[in-house]
Amino acid sequence: MKVYLIGAGPGDPGLLTIKGRDVLKRADVIVYDYLANDAFLNYAKPGAEIIYVGKKGGDHTLSQEGINKLIVDKAKEGKVVARLKGGDPYVFGRGGEEAEELLDAGVEFEEVPGITSAVAGPAYAGIPLTHRSYSSSVSFITGHEDPTKPESAHNWKALAESASTLVFFMGMKNLPEISRKLIEAGMDPDTPAALVRWGTTSRHRSLAATIGTLPEEGKKAGFSSPSLIVVGHVVKLRDSLNWFEQLPLLGKGVVVTRAREQASGLASSLTDLGAEVIQFPTILIRPLEDYAPVHDAIRRLPEYDWLVFTSVNGVKHFWQQLAELKLDSRALGKAKVAAIGPATADILREKGIEPDFIPEKYVAEGVVKGMIELGMDGSKILLPRAKVAREVLPEELVRAGAQVDILPVYETVPGDANRQTVLDMLEEGRIHCITFGSSSTVDNFFLLVEPEVMRQYEKVHMACIGPVTRKTLERYGFACTIQPEDYTIPALVDELVVQLPKA
Repeated sequence: MKVYLIGAGPGDPGLLTIKGRDVLKRADVIVYDYLANDAFLNYAKPGAEIIYVGKKGGDHTLSQEGINKLIVDKAKEGKVVARLKGGDPYVFGRGGEEAEELLDAGVEFEEVPGITSAVAGPAYAGIPLTHRSYSSSVSFITGHEDPTKPESAHNWKALAESASTLVFFMGMKNLPEISRKLIEAGMDPDTPAALVRWGTTSRHRSLAATIGTLPEEGKKAGFSSPSLIVVGHVVKLRDSLNWFEQLPLLGKGVVVTRAREQASGLASSLTDLGAEVIQFPTILIRPLEDYAPVHDAIRRLPEYDWLVFTSVNGVKHFWQQLAELKLDSRALGKAKVAAIGPATADILREKGIEPDFIPEKYVAEGVVKGMIELGMDGSKILLPRAKVAREVLPEELVRAGAQVDILPVYETVPGDANRQTVLDMLEEGRIHCITFGSSSTVDNFFLLVEPEVMRQYEKVHMACIGPVTRKTLERYGFACTIQPEDYTIPALVDELVVQLPKA
C-alpha cells in the first residue's frame, strides 16, 4: 500500500511530470481535484477506481477531513493511491496536511512535485518572476484572508518595501484590500501589477495595470477566481514576452468526435494552438468476436493482386492478426497495396510497406478513379475494413471487372462518453466548433445530441474533413462551415485556424 501525492500542474496537460504520469498509469485508485485537468485520467489503467473530490467556489464534494480519511482507507485496502492535486501539493495545496495524516496512519507515501501555477501562469502571460533588471527574489502569498480580521498574518510593510516580485494566490475577492494595504504600507501606486486567470489553459487571460488601478481594471475586464495577482516591475515584460496569448485558437472550444484511438493527432494539434479540446468519441473501435475469416484470408494472401486499406484502423487490426499467426509484412508477397490517404500510408510505412497507390483525393471515390485507371479488369482485391462501411469502393471496383473480397477486421459502435460535458459547455457558450472525421461520427453525434438541441446553437461551426462527411451532415439539416481542400487532419487544423479567429 502506498499513496502518491502528485502535483498535476496548473492545467496545461503537457506540464504533468513524467513521474506523475507513470504513477497514474499503475495506480489502483486515483483521487483528483477540480483544478486537475481531466485529460490526466486517460492515463489510468483499465479498472482503476477514479474518485472526484474537487472543491470549487466553496462547494466541497468532500471535506478535507473526508479526503484524508478516504486516501488512508484506500491505501489500507492494499491499493496504490494516486492523489492528484492541481499545481504543486506543497504550495498552498494542503498536501502537507495530507502527508501528516498518512504518516500518523502508518501509510507509506511519496510526494511527486508539480509545476505551481504561481510560476507557470505568469510565464505563459509573458511575466518572468525574476529578471536581472527588475527582481532577484519572489514571495508567494495567500490572498485569502478575512478583511474583517483585526490583524493580518502578513507583514505588509515588509512586502511593500521589498524588491521581490509578489504573487498572491486566491486573492481576487480581497484584491481591493490587498491593493490598499500595499499602498498604505508604502508601495508606489504606479508599481506594475497584473492578473492571470486560468493560467496555461485554453481559458487563459491576463491583464496588466498598476497596483493602484488593478482592482478597478480587473472588475471592468470581468476577472474573477481562479486568478493570480502578480506585483512587481517584471510585469513590464508582459507586452513583449506574452507568447501564449498569441496562439491562434486560444479560447476556442473544439469538439473532437473521432474515436479515441484516432483522435490523438487532431487533439494534440489543436491543443498546441491554444484550443480547448473536448474529446467526444461518438464511435468506439472494437475488435471482432471471431477472427477465423480474417485468418483464412491471410493464409490465402498469395491469391490476391491488391490489398486496399481505407483507414488507419484497418491497417492496425489487419497487422494484429498477422502477428497472431506469427507472420509479418512478408506475407503480402506479390500483392500491391493501396492506401486511401497519407495517414493510412504512413502507418503502412511503419509496417515496412510503401504503398503502390495513394489517390489524389482521399475518399473512396478517389481510390476507385485511380485504381480503374491502373486497370482492374480481372484483378483480385482484398479489402480489410470496418464491419460496416460505405459500399462505393467495392461496388465500383466490381463494375470495373475486379473480384473484391470484403474483409471486416474491426467494428465500430456508438460511444457516449462526455455527452453531458458537451451539453453543459454548449449552454455556457464555450464550444465554438464541432469536428467530424467521417460520416459515422456525424450519425453517432446526432444519436447522442439530438438535431433539435443543436439548432439552438447556430453560432457553433460544423467542420467536416471532406465532402462525403459534409453530405451526411447536410442530411441532418446542418451546413458545413469549415472543410479543407485536402481531406486530411493537418489540412483541417489549418482551416480551423483561418475560420476560427482568436477570441
